[in-house]
Amino acid sequence: MSDEARVTGESARGWRLEAIGTQWTIDTGKPLTEAERAAVLRLIGDFDREWSRFRGDSTVRALASGGSRPLPTDAEAMFAVYADLGEATDGAVNPLVGVSLEALGYDSSYSLRHSDPISAPSDWRHVVSIGDGEMAVSQPALIDVGAIGKGRLVDLVLEHLEGAGQDSLTIDAGGDIRCSGVRERIGLEHPYDPTRIIGVVDLTDAALCASATNRRAWGDGLHHVLDARTGMPVRAVAATWAVAPMAMMADAAATALFFDGGAQLARRWGVEWVRMTTAGRVEWSPGFGTERCRAELFT
Repeated sequence: MSDEARVTGESARGWRLEAIGTQWTIDTGKPLTEAERAAVLRLIGDFDREWSRFRGDSTVRALASGGSRPLPTDAEAMFAVYADLGEATDGAVNPLVGVSLEALGYDSSYSLRHSDPISAPSDWRHVVSIGDGEMAVSQPALIDVGAIGKGRLVDLVLEHLEGAGQDSLTIDAGGDIRCSGVRERIGLEHPYDPTRIIGVVDLTDAALCASATNRRAWGDGLHHVLDARTGMPVRAVAATWAVAPMAMMADAAATALFFDGGAQLARRWGVEWVRMTTAGRVEWSPGFGTERCRAELFT
């Protein structure tokens, strides 16, 4: 996540801003007021100050050496999802993967200089505890909520704007998209050729989140999707896409789909999905492309 949200201008579709290290577009049926924009920037800033491991004043950075801090608003919801993710993937998805990412060079200074891989603590639920209005970390550990955090923030922004009276909304945060009261037709970018798409999805009152190993990649085959058990990047899956009512759940499922157990978790959650393996094979859920999730895959 970045240090702050920064407005970069207007687009044909709406308001553009840079936040948490990615470009956002917020498209609304009626123009946002200055007060609404300021409220969105505050919401993003508050989330960033709690969860960004890229800034020295964040809650997760303050807890990196252990200790406790006031409970962030989103902690209970996000850690409940992480518990599901960890169980379904046999520990491959873990919110203490921050130390693993930093060992490979994806650190607060973006050094991109890697050392030996480090696995995340497997018993994260004994390391991180929440209760009595506090979040505590019992040993040195670095929380990273990258598997679901951006989706959670998209939900928060959309729901805030709905509460402010906006009834036609599309929020696109670097490929994590949620729309309300409007239909969007979205292309699924080919992970090995950004000039191509492997299919299209018609999205209405839902979220589509994507993850790919060609994004945030560096060095010799290094990228941001790690197996927490080994501290090494995944190798079998190149890209995933997931559709759910909420962006946090779509984001979480898109991460889980890189691992064994991800498809079963998506089915339990009622998430439709598609993924491409590094061998170029395209796989999808039984409901993907049906009436429930209008889509067309170019296979």
